[in-house]
Amino acid sequence: MYDFLIVGAGLFGATFAYEAARKGKRCLVIDKRPHIGGNIYTENIEGINVHKYGAHIFHTSDKVVWDYVNQFAEFNNYINLPVAVYKDELYNLPFNMNTFAKMWGIKTPAEAKAKIAEQIAELNIGEPQNLEEQALKLVGTDVYEKLIKGYTEKQWGRPCSELPAFIIKRLPLRFRYDNNYFNDRYQGIPVGGYTQIIEKMLANAEIKLNTDYFEFIKGNPNIAVKIVFTGAVDEFFGFKFGALEYRSVRFETEILDEENYQGNAVVNYTAADVPFTRIIEHKHFEFGEQPKTVISREYSAEWKPGIEPYYPVNNEKNNALYKKYEELAAERKDVIFGGRLGLYRYLDMDKVIVLALETAERELK
Repeated sequence: MYDFLIVGAGLFGATFAYEAARKGKRCLVIDKRPHIGGNIYTENIEGINVHKYGAHIFHTSDKVVWDYVNQFAEFNNYINLPVAVYKDELYNLPFNMNTFAKMWGIKTPAEAKAKIAEQIAELNIGEPQNLEEQALKLVGTDVYEKLIKGYTEKQWGRPCSELPAFIIKRLPLRFRYDNNYFNDRYQGIPVGGYTQIIEKMLANAEIKLNTDYFEFIKGNPNIAVKIVFTGAVDEFFGFKFGALEYRSVRFETEILDEENYQGNAVVNYTAADVPFTRIIEHKHFEFGEQPKTVISREYSAEWKPGIEPYYPVNNEKNNALYKKYEELAAERKDVIFGGRLGLYRYLDMDKVIVLALETAERELK
């Protein structure tokens, strides 16, 4: 018998397992995938650490979390500087003075603010009724049409005029020449990829891969005192109230016989007529100089059972449905729910670690 059966070998489960092992607890970690690491899993291809489930850039303003994760790997000084392609135009992201200078041929923050204010005034939008109106009221016509509209509609699979306004409460406009995407004090990529971090966290746990929890627990109902469940909370309860909604992502990854394909790790494609949302060139996360390169095109997709859920659709309907599952979860004193799917929340990596550490502290006292 184990102290904990941890379902999911991703960042939440691995952090909890590491803390539990430090307290002398026995943990069995199972995962339905053939590898550990969850969505931060990196696979070495042609000497390049490929982010198999999308780009993961570690960033935080929490020094405790930064110091914690640095005990498992050395991080480089990668700064996220994405660019956006709209037709034959190239823009810096996030929206900053480099973006505005390219778009309008202006130089000063005052000119940029005046241009945006002029466009907003011409629209005469009252209380925004949908995402399109909300975005236009925040950034004006040009930024919306070139850098938001097509990308957002690809992400969500529906017109911006049919999406609720609250999805875009604010759009940060940076009136300085600063392309650093994140405002966090600490950011970087682990030298050698993310998988090594999970390997070290799970060094003192037993691991079973290619193992479905629901099948496994039928034959092993009393295998642990408690379960840490990082799978989908609605699936755990047999979809009793119905299925929660997600957006998914499909990746097309290819090896190219050239040294440098796009010159940047992240390039967004914001025009609606380009079917993918962005291209990731993985070698640039670690400043690679390999003779070949690996790129991944990302296609946003509607989630359905059988494909990987990525982004919770946290609209009013789904949040109300999750509340019902949350109440059921609270009644299960033998199960701890955590992670993106267990909590039905999109979580940055640093927040996952914080939640896992808080959970471990509470459970292991």
